Amino acid sequence: MDSWNSTDVPDFILLGLADSAETQLGLFLLFLLIYLVTVLGNAGMILLIRLDPRLHTPMYFFLTHLSFLDLCYSSVITPRTLQDLVSSTKIISFLGCLTQLYFFILFVVAECFLLASMAYDRYVAICIPLRYPVVMSSKLCYVLLAGSYFPGLLESTVIVIFISKLHFCKSNVIRHFFCDVSPILALSCTDTSDNELITLSCAAFNSLSLVIICASYVSIFSTIMNINSTAGKKKAFSTCASHLLGVSVFYSTILFIYLKPKQSYSLGKDQVASVFYSIAIPMLNPLIYSLRNREVKSTVLRICRKELVLGN
Repeated sequence: MDSWNSTDVPDFILLGLADSAETQLGLFLLFLLIYLVTVLGNAGMILLIRLDPRLHTPMYFFLTHLSFLDLCYSSVITPRTLQDLVSSTKIISFLGCLTQLYFFILFVVAECFLLASMAYDRYVAICIPLRYPVVMSSKLCYVLLAGSYFPGLLESTVIVIFISKLHFCKSNVIRHFFCDVSPILALSCTDTSDNELITLSCAAFNSLSLVIICASYVSIFSTIMNINSTAGKKKAFSTCASHLLGVSVFYSTILFIYLKPKQSYSLGKDQVASVFYSIAIPMLNPLIYSLRNREVKSTVLRICRKELVLGN
């Protein structure tokens, strides 16, 4: 097959997750349920924080934007996946593929650094609580938020530009259920070493967010261990337990997929991991942060009681 320039590729074909109609129907119903819970959970979390003035603190400011990012990057992937599960043709245009890739990278990278900002917020709250209102000012919160989105904008732009310059001659079938970096690079018949280097460089830079998180929690755990009372230790740990759980779930799958060369790409393992972090994790985060958070649960109860009183 003759090679063609990527700008001349009319479309790609997504391989999808399953071949049999029964399996596709089952996955469609499962993913539809997950997506509905994701939308309701994250939108509900945003609305809840906006409605309660007592939740207008730096921690919930970041949690609002975490819910927004989860809602966004889930919506970049899941609706298209649902469409493909009930469609006989899984064709996506070249421009549509790059657009999906661009926004997916943007939101995922932004979430990495937002989680780092949340870790720093917990560090200040636990390690230097008396200075918390001064350090975590509104200005710093917006600076940290901008610092979360900027790497995502930069990396998504650079990666997509370099991919757009590739040539493809092997096939136009993407062995994945959405347009991701590794399966696209696997289709190229030209040297992708520059693309792989850029991807690994971006991953290495993104690991800075993990370094910030780890450093914050080393200080947090050190401070907690120096607390004399058991009740004090428990209370201090409970303020960061939800965030630590969310970080562990998110980074375990991200590192599994992206910190490896193209040659080690495995369709089955990578698809399972991708389904987990692109479809399942955005649903889990609202549950993690609400079920383990007394303030959120009490706010929900207050709103429910208020609605019952108004209804009567």
